[in-house]
Amino acid sequence: MALHFEMKEYRTRIRKTIKALEAEGLDGLLMFQQESMYYLTGFDTFGFCFFQCLYLGCDGKLALLTRSADLRQAQHTSILQDIRVWTDEKGAQPAGQLKDMLADLGAKGKRLGIETNAYGLTHFNGRAVFAELEGFCSLAEASNLVNIIRQVKSEAELKYVRKAGRLGDKALKAAVEATCAGANEGDILAAQHNVIFAGGGDYPGNEFIIGSGRDALLCRYKSGRRKLSKRDQLTLEWAGVYRHYHAAFMRTFIVGEPKKRHIALHEAAKDALKACEDMMRPGKSAGDVFDAHARVMDEHGLARHRLNACGYALGAKFTPSWMDYPMFYHGNDVKLGKNMVFFAHMILMDSDSGCAMTLGRSYIVTAKAPEPLSKYPLDLIVR
Repeated sequence: MALHFEMKEYRTRIRKTIKALEAEGLDGLLMFQQESMYYLTGFDTFGFCFFQCLYLGCDGKLALLTRSADLRQAQHTSILQDIRVWTDEKGAQPAGQLKDMLADLGAKGKRLGIETNAYGLTHFNGRAVFAELEGFCSLAEASNLVNIIRQVKSEAELKYVRKAGRLGDKALKAAVEATCAGANEGDILAAQHNVIFAGGGDYPGNEFIIGSGRDALLCRYKSGRRKLSKRDQLTLEWAGVYRHYHAAFMRTFIVGEPKKRHIALHEAAKDALKACEDMMRPGKSAGDVFDAHARVMDEHGLARHRLNACGYALGAKFTPSWMDYPMFYHGNDVKLGKNMVFFAHMILMDSDSGCAMTLGRSYIVTAKAPEPLSKYPLDLIVR
């Protein structure tokens, strides 16, 4: 088996999950989130875009229902012994075969948690699951049960997180070296991906963001490349990724002489990031971090140009997003704890002046000040 952790690590995770199920009065869990499957068993695939479900009972029974294309994937990458295949054919009904599997495992009449907030469970398939299991067992929403357990990273996980951070710094260095007037965005993007893959890293949970000129004000990836002008701005968001663990970063470079507005925006972003770091302590809430960000931005007169969120947790994530639970926004009362990992991004998009500025990096929450996963200084990068 190609496992990334020792067997005792998986056993510990399974015990924690069973304990959480019992605390909720549940007899088992139906998992459709690939992150849950990877966390508990090591199962590593992008096959969750099709129907698949991992079952964990409080009696310790583990069973996966998947497609034939993922049979050997599960055998090779996971601790799973009970792997069942639903049949690809005209009129296939994987929800019915899931019911058959649960009956065989003794789950009839039980109260089961289910992950409905999952990219791997479409509305179409979700309706089929609920229809098939009606009267067979009772289902309770449990999308965050494993997510909450995954928040606090083990020492073994933190080794991968720090490795992801080092890969992220290499990608930043490569981007800086590739950026100059006349440079093609595609070459900059390729340089970042190249050093991550060459360093043993993985594909990210979502596309890297790259945009220059007017596109530097965007917070999402879009297709289409351009060459940098003699005086330009370039926004990048990327992540170092190792064993699917992410360390995300965000920076806006200036090509040529920076405008006074760029300098002012950068100072505000730097001040806001420092305020967020001061709040990134055990016992503080995700909302406390956002409120610190908003307070500083607003003091700089930038309320119209900031976002309504300023970061989120990170971990082992799969497409279509590397964003994990919870997020930094106002009123979020989820408490931060030691060994949680977060990405804090200060994003300013001033459409009035056409100036963009971003500054963000990832951290491990410690008993004291958070540990940055980047060694790069926070100074404005000018090329």
